[in-house]
Amino acid sequence: MSGLSMSSILRRSLIHRRTRSFSALIALTVSAAVATALLTLYADLDSKLHREFRSFGANVVVTAPDQAHGLPPDTLKKIGLVTSPDARIAEFGYAVATTDRGTPVVVAGTDFGAIRELNSWWQVDTWPSSTQTDVALLGQRAAQFVTNEHSVQLDFAGHPLTLRGVGKLRTGGDEDSRIYLPLAAFSAWTGTQASVIEIQIPGGASEVEASITRLREALPGMKVEPVRQLVEGESRIVDKTHALMYGAVLLIALTVAVSVLATLSASVLERRRDFALMKALGGTQSSLMAMFLFEALILALGGVVAGYVLGSAAAWTIGKINFHTASWPRIGVLPLVLLLNLVIATLAALLPVRVLRSLEPAALLKGE
Repeated sequence: MSGLSMSSILRRSLIHRRTRSFSALIALTVSAAVATALLTLYADLDSKLHREFRSFGANVVVTAPDQAHGLPPDTLKKIGLVTSPDARIAEFGYAVATTDRGTPVVVAGTDFGAIRELNSWWQVDTWPSSTQTDVALLGQRAAQFVTNEHSVQLDFAGHPLTLRGVGKLRTGGDEDSRIYLPLAAFSAWTGTQASVIEIQIPGGASEVEASITRLREALPGMKVEPVRQLVEGESRIVDKTHALMYGAVLLIALTVAVSVLATLSASVLERRRDFALMKALGGTQSSLMAMFLFEALILALGGVVAGYVLGSAAAWTIGKINFHTASWPRIGVLPLVLLLNLVIATLAALLPVRVLRSLEPAALLKGE
């Protein structure tokens, strides 16, 4: 059998039986597109999820052993030396004061610029400026404890203080019952320093635990604890998302393999006479099998090209919509997508290839 006859039959299969070829090509394109999208997203998944979790606030808390004396002055510097430059840090000092209505209320001194970065999930109508020293941010419940929200009058151990209320805070937590003021004004008024530092350390559970170990070594005697719910919750969500993506790729691959198997099987049944004629003209079993596999591999390659483009576009769109940052095409996922499609095409072609072995040219050409 000449190379020309093999190429003619192959061309006839791909072009003249375009419906079945197109069906297999669509299935393999879907496989490649899904794999490309998921693998592209997977490459950026950890960083995107960690970025999302950063908006939930601190995942590590450093507390002074003696609340009355507060933290040593060089604590922030030491923390900065052992954490990454991307870490977000905010100091807090706490005291219980009395409002002009005689109601006890927790007041907290802090840096408004720092907590705005650290707790971007807080719902604040107007953030005070970091340069203002006589302002207050009132929790929505704490606002009910004062007579005038715009002129907040407080008393601590016989020391009165009047602040301008410039905004209200809503979190659904303990923060709603507090009044926040600049740390410098808080320390001058109460005579106490910051006693708590909240830190948002970027990265997964392992990075956070490593940072906690370094912090404990750098800050002996101080209590350094992770916010377990946040750290463990982030780790579980990341792991489950990984498993979901693996499962999705596997499920799509199996579905596509079944679809391609059905298409190739039908193609073999339709072309039994062609294959029988090739056998009668001297075509070997191996050459017939090679031609059929080559046809499947051509469809797989075509699916990879189209699927890579579609999958990259899908990953970009999903990243923009869900994470607000685009996932750009990655050429590194192409070999994996190619391997997946080649495996699917090869496995789907195995059963039809077995049918070719049982062909009896004489019987088929007689019409039996």
